[in-house]
Amino acid sequence: MNQAENYEDGCGGPSGSEGSVDCGCRILILGGGFGGIYAAIELERALRARHDVSITLVTRDNYFLFTPMLHEVAASDLEMNTIVNPLRKMLSRVKTFTGDIETIDLERRCVAVTHGFDRHVHELSYNHLIIALGSSTNFFGLPGVRDAALTIKTLDDAIELRNRLITHLEEANSECAAGQRQPLLTFVVVGAGFAGVETLGGINDFVRDAIRFYPNLTPEFVRTILVSSDEFILPELGSKLGAYAQRKLAARGVEIITSARVTGVRDGIVELSDRRTISATTLIWAAGNAPNPLVAALPMPKSGGRILVNEYLEVKEFPGVWALGDCASIPDRKTGGFHPPTAQHAIREGRCVARNVAADILRGRKRPFHFSTLGRLAAIGRRSGVANVFGLNFSGFLAWWLWRTIYLFKLPRLEKKMRVALDWTLDLCFAKDFACVTARHPSNTTASKGSDEKEANRAA
Repeated sequence: MNQAENYEDGCGGPSGSEGSVDCGCRILILGGGFGGIYAAIELERALRARHDVSITLVTRDNYFLFTPMLHEVAASDLEMNTIVNPLRKMLSRVKTFTGDIETIDLERRCVAVTHGFDRHVHELSYNHLIIALGSSTNFFGLPGVRDAALTIKTLDDAIELRNRLITHLEEANSECAAGQRQPLLTFVVVGAGFAGVETLGGINDFVRDAIRFYPNLTPEFVRTILVSSDEFILPELGSKLGAYAQRKLAARGVEIITSARVTGVRDGIVELSDRRTISATTLIWAAGNAPNPLVAALPMPKSGGRILVNEYLEVKEFPGVWALGDCASIPDRKTGGFHPPTAQHAIREGRCVARNVAADILRGRKRPFHFSTLGRLAAIGRRSGVANVFGLNFSGFLAWWLWRTIYLFKLPRLEKKMRVALDWTLDLCFAKDFACVTARHPSNTTASKGSDEKEANRAA
């Protein structure tokens, strides 16, 4: 982390003392997802002539993760570095502060952030605060689920899932695991929305393609199960496309359980609301979102746990505070409800809030947020997919091709587009890579100074 940047942002050290650089206006963006990143990019453009304005993006990671392609990393279709963009390559003027947000003080108009090996605290002051912190996973308080389940929200999640699949294949192939092969090769995905279906389609293809390289395993040992609380999967796309996706997945050996919920996990047994049980050692949870804990603690008006904003994306009771993305409830005049928390909305919300912040600084006119969903797409594996674009339904290879084309176009930076296109091309010619690469931790408890430093680097 460039400490000079921290000083310029008004925190000279761990005590949070003010820096020496006088800045006319400070804009603080919290969160490095779609909303935060596109707000930062648009602010760079809108305020490029205002050198008295400081813009800082605070995020846990020093990269932007293109989450629609996470399941492709988990299924070994893409290498992990292809869907991440370093922030310092994406942003030229916006400063980046990589750390963990601890508190947001609305009265003092500052945010406490910890970073570094010793996790010291900085206090970043602001004139305008843009909250784009997203959401967290909702386990609904079900017994055993939080401890047993994997999620698919971060790059670490995708890598952990990929390593879990490969490790279980290796373990099941061993002679001593002859009686445990079925549970080892049973993979349960809970949640039949886009994330759940795309993840299941990817891992189902990956595991069944890899089986031929393991002499002690046959496809009959593999069980991939999708659990949905709805009557059909992908309810966002309607019953017709949902039924099509369900038929395609079932034809590839996927078991689909509808109108059922997980009630708990005990000793490797997944319990369902219809009293069925599944013996499985891998549970992937894609069933719901909960408010970000930082957002939940803010004394702001909320709707459904999300910050209630007006059509300009500002929190009316707190001047200079704005919110967008998964953590905000944004009114939709057309429907009378709220805009859905999707990536395509977050991108436009980020641009809209940036223009409105710039308008507030430049004494211009703010514009309300208006946007209607252009389409929704899902890849379900084996070069097939389902899509609804501009009200038209597509399925099969065409929908899969649309999915890849649209998301390749949306992926930031030409370099990453070329890397993804190359990986996809090689995937057509060669078998997937299933080498399991994990960090090994020293077994002894007395670590040397050098190993302590490595652990600190890994944690950071």
